[in-house]
This record gives sequence, structure tokens and C-alpha cells, in this order.
Amino acid sequence: MKLLSRLKLKTRMILVLGLMALLQTGLLGAFAVQYLHQSLEEQIGERALHVAKTIAAVPQISEAVARGDTDALQPISMLLAKKTQARFVVIGDKNGIRLAHPNLEKVGLSMADDEGDDSALALKQGKGYISKDLGSLGWSMRGKAPVFANNDRDVIGVVSVGYHLDRVDEIISDYRLTLMVVIALSLLLSAIIAVWFANHFKKAIFGLEPEQIARLFDEQKATLESVREGIIAINNKGKITIFNRNAIKTLGLSEDTQLMGRSIEEVLPGSAMLEILKTGKPHFDYEVWLQNHSLIVNRIPLKQGDQISGVVSSFRRKDELDQVSKKLTRIQQYADGLRSQAHEYSNKLHTIAGLIQLDAKNEALAFIGQETQEHQELIRLLLEVVPDPVLAGFFLGKYNRARELGLRLVIDPESKMTELPEYLPREQLVSVLGNLIDNALEATLRHKGAGGMVKVSMTDLGNDLIFEIEDQGAGISLHQQQQIFEKGFSSKTEMGHGIGLHLVKGLLETLGGTIMLEKGEEEGSRFIVYLPKIRKG
Repeated sequence: MKLLSRLKLKTRMILVLGLMALLQTGLLGAFAVQYLHQSLEEQIGERALHVAKTIAAVPQISEAVARGDTDALQPISMLLAKKTQARFVVIGDKNGIRLAHPNLEKVGLSMADDEGDDSALALKQGKGYISKDLGSLGWSMRGKAPVFANNDRDVIGVVSVGYHLDRVDEIISDYRLTLMVVIALSLLLSAIIAVWFANHFKKAIFGLEPEQIARLFDEQKATLESVREGIIAINNKGKITIFNRNAIKTLGLSEDTQLMGRSIEEVLPGSAMLEILKTGKPHFDYEVWLQNHSLIVNRIPLKQGDQISGVVSSFRRKDELDQVSKKLTRIQQYADGLRSQAHEYSNKLHTIAGLIQLDAKNEALAFIGQETQEHQELIRLLLEVVPDPVLAGFFLGKYNRARELGLRLVIDPESKMTELPEYLPREQLVSVLGNLIDNALEATLRHKGAGGMVKVSMTDLGNDLIFEIEDQGAGISLHQQQQIFEKGFSSKTEMGHGIGLHLVKGLLETLGGTIMLEKGEEEGSRFIVYLPKIRKG
């Protein structure tokens, strides 16, 4: 098998088809030869029996047998053998003693001496029969018939007519030669068909070998399972031919559900994939509602030449795409914040340069000292409160963003966040806090205007990390508090908080944390985030 697997597909097909043709032709030939051999022997046997019965019925023969007249029977048996082209005609009396035989030395001896047959069926039961025996004259098919007396009741002798089987062997040999020629022609024809079929087959499979197809199949399967989107493909009859686990998960089906071979109408009634089978027009980024979820769907027809052979559909829940979009938006916001910071420092540098040019050195030094003091105090506070560089850098960026908006971001000096666990992804923590702080800044700016303040406090005492973000916005009504974390809910005009709160809640659920909302000390809202220090589960 290993040797066979190393051969090319064309060579393998030639060998397989050739062996199949050889085996089939050989079996059929062997059967034909055996059947022919048996038929010829039966025909010769029937002829021998017919001749024996004819001779036994001759009155001259029966009278001579009754008299035991060997002299009369001997020449007659020789003549009859010649006329009927028999190998021999032997005549015996009622005791099975030969009265005529081609070999005169055998006359007067029992017919059973060299035949092993006492002719009992003919002598005792009066029946003719056929036998194949190795007698004194070689293998022969024999027909034996009883000789009756004139009353046609008493058996007085037996006639044995034999035909040699040499001719049968000659005929069979001729057929064997013909059979060998047929086998050779079959092998040649099989090789030609195998070459044609192999070329046609390899063209259909793009010239790939079976092992390459198997490897591509495994790679395709692994690729499908690694894709985050659900994927389903159907053939031109609407039967499912390909699917991955994410398709089953997205469609809300049981994990052990088997879709292969099922109709797409059975799994997804009213699926637009059947429409594409008819029109051949692809669908890109279609939004559909299924299983209480909004899905973004792409459907592409598969074609072989000009014929549509199937359709492939990929789909993913829209809220997952929204989460990715929100994360990208936050990255954009961080970039905008850095640009704002660079712009702010550029303006301050221009102010300092102008003061120096006006020879207002004291005012320039005072301006520099003020800016430096504020930043130094913030940096010193962050180094004490938040040793983690990612989180500290995040707060510094948000501080600069607040100043650009004309607001103040105040970090409670009593805060302490020195025990951030290793398991907690910093980028997810920054996403949560960044969303909340940005919403707080927007709400404060809209309601309070320039000079407004957003307070941030944090502590790592106890078993949880606790972050509090309090704004000076218009506040959130009790009814809105029950909806604010829902997907798609947005009411910035009234309360100043974005739809990213749904993303915040989703991230916190992933991290095992929770979020609470309550009224601020004076006005506005306070969001409190709880994150466990020890990973749950």
C-alpha cells in the first residue's frame, strides 16, 4: 500500500483498472472454459448413450447376444464403432462378460475389470446411463444401454459405447488461446480507458493528487473552524455541504447538531441563499434579524463555468462588530488626545516665546513654573497612587484631554491602586475607564460648560478593585438608569452618556466585574466599577 501511494494517480488508475479487467476476464474465462468443458462432455455422453441405445435395439445384435455369438458380434462392433466415430463399442452378456471388444484379448473377460463399473444399472434395472471412466483405452465418456430379449422385458446383455475426451481437450485449448487474446485486449483497452479517465479526472480536480486533496480538505476544515464568522455553504439543490462550529453557535443550535446534507430551508426557512442560486447576484454586508440578534451577512454564489453550483454565506453578530468598532474608536480618541496635548503644549510654547521676545522674563518664568508645578504634582500623585505605567499614562492623557476641553479632571489624593493583578488585561481596563471618563467629560461640558469638574477616585483595599467616576452632568433619571446599559440605547442629549456603556458592561462581565450607577454628591452621576483581585473560575 505504501508503494502504491507513492505512484501518480494516472499510474494507480491504470494498475487498478488493469487488475480489475484481468481479474474479471480471468474469472469469466475460467467459468466459460469450465462450462464449455462440462457442456462438451455432456453432449458427448448424450451421443454415446444415444448410439448405445440404437445398437442395443438392433434385432441382429439382440439375437447374437442371446446366443453369445462372439464371432458375429465382434466384426459388427468394429464396424459400428467406425461408422459412429466412436472410440469403441463393447458388447457384453447378461453377466457383464465381454462378447465383443476392440482388443480381442479382452473378449471373455468381465467388463468391470478395467472400468470399475459392473453395469448393474443397465443389467439389473434395465436403464441406460452415462459415465466418465478411465478404462483400458483411456478416459472416455460412455453411454451404456441394456439389450432386451424379444419380449422386451428380460435383459440379456449390455452395449457400451465410448468416445475419447482428447477432442474435448483440443477444443478447450483453442478456447484458452482465444481467451488469452481477449484478456490481452481487455488489458490494453483498460489502460486506454484508465489514461483517458485519469486525464479527465485530474482536470476536474485541478491536477491534484488524492493525498493533496486530503491535505487541502484538512486545511480547509481547520481554516473554517478558526474563522470567527459563521460559514454555511449549499449545493445547487439547496443542501448544506459545508458549515463550521461558529455557524451552529451563531444560529443558536445545539453543539451536536449535524447540518451536513440537510436542506437550508429546514435549518433557515426563507433563506436568501436560495434566491442567489437563481439570480447569481451576491449580497454584501446585509443586515438580517435572526434568533433575536442582528447579523451582518455576506452571500456569494459558487460557479463552475457559467453554471451556479452553490452558495457560500458568512455571517456574524452585529454587536460583536460594534464592539470591535468601539475599541477602534477609543484608539482614535487616544490618538486625538495626544494630538490635543501636542497642540496645547505648542500654544504654551508660543506664549513663552512671545513673553521672552517682549523681554517679560519674569512673567515667562512664572508661567513655566505654574505649568511645571501642576504637571509635577499630577505626575507625583500618579506615581504614588498608580505605579502601573499603562494606567498612569492613561490618566495623564485624560487629564490633558480635560484641560483642552476647559474642564478639570481631579484624581482623589486619597486614592490607592498599587495591587493590580497580573491576570487583568490593561487594555480592557483602560477601555472601561476611558469610556466612563469620556462620557463624564462630555456630560459635564454640555451641562456645566468650561470650568466643570470630573472626579476620579480608586482603591484596592479589600478583595476588589474599586473605581469611581463622578461628573457634573444633568444626571440620569430612574427610568433611564434601567436602560442605559442596554445595546443600542443612547440619550446623549438628555444625559450625556454614550452607547459605549453597553461595551463597558460586556467587558466587565468578561472580567468578572460589575458596575453601579448612583446620583452624585451635588448633581450629575457617579459610576462605580468593581473588579475582583482574584480571577473567578
